[in-house]
Amino acid sequence: MKPDQFDVSNTVVLVSGGSRGIGLAAAVEFVRQGAQVIITGRNEESLRQACATSIEGEHAMDFVTCDVADTDAITACVDSVTEKYGGIDTLINCAGINTRKPAVDFAPEEYDRIMDINLRGAFFMAQAVGKKMIVAGKGNQINIDSLSTLTSLTGVSPYSMSKSGLSNMTRALALEWGKYGVRVNGLAPGFILTDLTKKMWSDPNMQAWNKTVTPLQRLGEVEDLTGTMVFLASPAAAFVTGQILRVDGGASAGINWPINHDFEVTSKD
Repeated sequence: MKPDQFDVSNTVVLVSGGSRGIGLAAAVEFVRQGAQVIITGRNEESLRQACATSIEGEHAMDFVTCDVADTDAITACVDSVTEKYGGIDTLINCAGINTRKPAVDFAPEEYDRIMDINLRGAFFMAQAVGKKMIVAGKGNQINIDSLSTLTSLTGVSPYSMSKSGLSNMTRALALEWGKYGVRVNGLAPGFILTDLTKKMWSDPNMQAWNKTVTPLQRLGEVEDLTGTMVFLASPAAAFVTGQILRVDGGASAGINWPINHDFEVTSKD
């Protein structure tokens, strides 16, 4: 293996939705790896705070305010980053929202907001960056997928629908852009503990359920995802495109029945 196989230093990484959670964890890790990272989000103060907590140094984190539901804002953001840093090597499409309620209770505006950010916004961000990458003849994009693209969860119908669209977008763009040297992949997290999900996962019943459905029997941390992102952005993944990598503790491997399965482990020579 070449010593620089996983080297992403001195690359330019744009993280859409990078002010908190998975996006911020990705941004911080790429900064640690020596990349120049730019995060985007709707709230300027949140972006400033995120950058203030990042590692200081040659490649201190930068930000651009951008609501991905606004295509003009996307174009301005991508043009600004490209002009300032000379291009974009990696896009991490992480901006997303979710609302939990029964399908019969979703109002049209709630449905539209989820689709506008999770799917429409992701597409036009990918398109805007993709145009630059095609001209450069290189680049890679990582779309943050979901466990729900493999199996639906109750109470999050529009979210699941938006992420299913994102999965097919990943494959479609990989097909179209491979000839230009542009790779497009997805990363599908399992059940991850973030600031937004702490309240839900503080419920003992939810914790017990997670241990049943996740073979590794724990919640994922945002840091569990960042190594896979670095891999996908690195030369080690030069022949990987159009794939959805599931980092979910084995939750997508199958269904654990709620029965006693403490089977005796034996071995034979």
